[in-house]
Amino acid sequence: MSMTDPVADMLTRIRNASKAKHEKVDVPSSTLKAEVARILKEEGYIKNVKVVTEGERPVLRIFLKYSLANAGVISGLERVSKPGRRMYAGKDEVPRVLNGLGISIVSTSKGLMTDKAARAANVGGELLCRVW
Repeated sequence: MSMTDPVADMLTRIRNASKAKHEKVDVPSSTLKAEVARILKEEGYIKNVKVVTEGERPVLRIFLKYSLANAGVISGLERVSKPGRRMYAGKDEVPRVLNGLGISIVSTSKGLMTDKAARAANVGGELLCRVW
């Protein structure tokens, strides 16, 4: 079975596992998904991410992060650019998420980066997702 939007599948798995209070979630691995997970880790939304080779295909094992009140650190995850409708933003149009309380992940010509890093590098690109 082919999947039309693997990044949306990854975000949905993370969202569902976080709501169900799971410790970790496994996602089929790809370079793009590994970069998205790396940004989520750098920004403090997940604990850790590892590439695990069990069976014939590698998977990303994402360890979720919770607050002291056992609430998920990720309160919202939303896919912005979809296969049916791609969303792009120029260097002056990269949006802020909740006035800076969240992040947007932007695919630029210089690689994947957060909205803040894209504004600092003075580049625009495809808006992959928003996290808060």
